[in-house]
Amino acid sequence: MRIGILTGGGDCPGLNAVIRAVVVGGSVTYDDEAVGFLDGWRGVVEGAAVPLLADECRGILTRGGTIIGSSRTNPFATDAGPDRVLATVQQLGIDALVAVGGNDTLGAADRLASLGLRVVGVPKTIDNDLSGTEVTFGFDTAVQVATEAIDRLQTTAESHHRVMVCEVMGRNVGHIAVHAGIAGGAAEILIPEVPFSVEAVCERLRLRHSGGRFFSTLVVAEGALPRDESAAAAAKGAWVPAGGTDQFGHGRLGGIGGWLAQEIERNTGYEARATILGHIQRGGSPTAFDRVLATRFGAAALEAVHDGEFGTMVALQAGRIVRIPLSEAAGKAKIVDPHLFESVAGLYLG
Repeated sequence: MRIGILTGGGDCPGLNAVIRAVVVGGSVTYDDEAVGFLDGWRGVVEGAAVPLLADECRGILTRGGTIIGSSRTNPFATDAGPDRVLATVQQLGIDALVAVGGNDTLGAADRLASLGLRVVGVPKTIDNDLSGTEVTFGFDTAVQVATEAIDRLQTTAESHHRVMVCEVMGRNVGHIAVHAGIAGGAAEILIPEVPFSVEAVCERLRLRHSGGRFFSTLVVAEGALPRDESAAAAAKGAWVPAGGTDQFGHGRLGGIGGWLAQEIERNTGYEARATILGHIQRGGSPTAFDRVLATRFGAAALEAVHDGEFGTMVALQAGRIVRIPLSEAAGKAKIVDPHLFESVAGLYLG
């Protein structure tokens, strides 16, 4: 078979491990040919593709990013987009397409599957917000990076008797914030699923400091919002930098950490500083867990292609790799487990 591969959305540790599994596994087991579409759906729309050879892909397991590039291109952004995708696949003789991405990339794959595209999805997002799978590759690496940063911030906070606010990724869900916050012993974890009160946060910090702990580290997801009197300003984008939206309608986020640090210092008098981890969380080499999971996903996608199970996504459930309809995963955000946030996080916050 001649198999096309694309990686869409934000880059993520483990993407190259998926590519390696599909290319090398397909070559060795099935004598497949592999073609990489450049920069996600953009490559399919524009017909930009390169051959992927097994010998060249054997050594990419540990590399971060993606060797075929990525973008947030939406093939449905123009009326001609879907037809151009189908035409490219036909012109290049692609028998099946493996689409690696998150909600937006796989949502487009689901819509294209209904138009006849033979596609199998692989779940990818550091936010871990994709339904149908217990975890996505890239999440473990992001949590590890964030936890190490929190550990380092704790030492500075303690040394200088400061409040350190660490802003992590998480537009609509707070999985990274919750897991890294618990692992790093944060004093507060603020997530998009649970609007927070600035005054309540400040009051808890006052109690903590009055009890003899003269420093605190807070973890806040980039999409977290306050629910008190400052919510109106927040809703208007007080900390959202200008720059418009991408083709899926998502605006750029970032800055809640700095805003919150200012509010804490203004309300409590405690010296507060903010650190935004940003793209550090999604860059670099994947953890061992993510390398293994991404490899398993790639191998399972290859099997699904040869079984003719198109319109599906591979997923991790109860430790096993399964296949589910793309429609069950695409566009359905998986939120933080309330029990994990309210019970476990509440018990162990520093």
